[in-house]
Amino acid sequence: MDTSVPDPVCLLRPRRKIEGISAILLPFLKSGGVDWPGFTAHVHRTAAAGLVPAVNMDTGFGNLLDDPTRHEVLRRTRIELGGGRFVAGAFVRDRPGAAFVGDGYARQMAMIQQEGGTPVIFQSFGLTEQPDEQIVASYRILAGYASEFIGFELSTQFAPFGKIYSLDVYSGLIDIRPCIGAKHSSLSRDLEWQRLRLRDVTRPGFRVYTGNDLAIDMVMYGSDYLLGLSTFAPDVFARRDAAWAAGDPAFYSLNDLLQYLGFLAFRPPVPAYKHSASMFLKLRGWIDCDATHPQSPTRPDSDRELLRDIVQRLTP
Repeated sequence: MDTSVPDPVCLLRPRRKIEGISAILLPFLKSGGVDWPGFTAHVHRTAAAGLVPAVNMDTGFGNLLDDPTRHEVLRRTRIELGGGRFVAGAFVRDRPGAAFVGDGYARQMAMIQQEGGTPVIFQSFGLTEQPDEQIVASYRILAGYASEFIGFELSTQFAPFGKIYSLDVYSGLIDIRPCIGAKHSSLSRDLEWQRLRLRDVTRPGFRVYTGNDLAIDMVMYGSDYLLGLSTFAPDVFARRDAAWAAGDPAFYSLNDLLQYLGFLAFRPPVPAYKHSASMFLKLRGWIDCDATHPQSPTRPDSDRELLRDIVQRLTP
């Protein structure tokens, strides 16, 4: 298979309607409990902005939650959206060297679908440590549990169980009809451009959802998105997306400012971006507390002034 990088200019898709899926931050209280009113309000404002909410993702600490909390997230999301579309992470916790646990994924996918969501298949050691052919075969097994699902490639910068697949595996995903798209989180433009070209040639309706919070302009080249960064400002992302569809040059200034926020929030250690998000949402007056999950890394207090400046620029 040709692994060369295509000419990005040839991939440009001006005036394209962008599909935006926004990973919802799960806010916490100082007591360590979940801020449920803050969560449901953020689900509502994200959907009201025109983005599709994504819950129990990395941004929502999906890999750190127990099943009852994940289920409560799903239940409250369904109620808040009143039948509106949402997607949700299907996560199976395991250890290095573990076997692929298809029935574990089946349970997670069933829980999501029972509440009206579309599963996003989180990787696991048991999935990613297999040979390429077995990885594709495992996704084919999972396709039997859902009418549609979204795949997910995750760099180890985000989680130790992640893996960026070969193009052969990616081609296999494209061939699985219930797999309607895949989130690509390598933080590499070149790898994402390769996937876009492969998609355009083999299955144009397949969605490449960029997870590159350091290159959110990948939407210019035909990617859609499933981002953690958009949870900071779903309203501004929606304005940016509308500007691109309209051919409005305002797209570029909005994108530049959002990307500045992305570079600040997603610097090492990358998982601490969730604390950045909590601080940002509190500065916007959208949540009352900027505490985060106790197992998640935090940012220094000095970040608040930097984030305050961006809030003022984004919301004049």
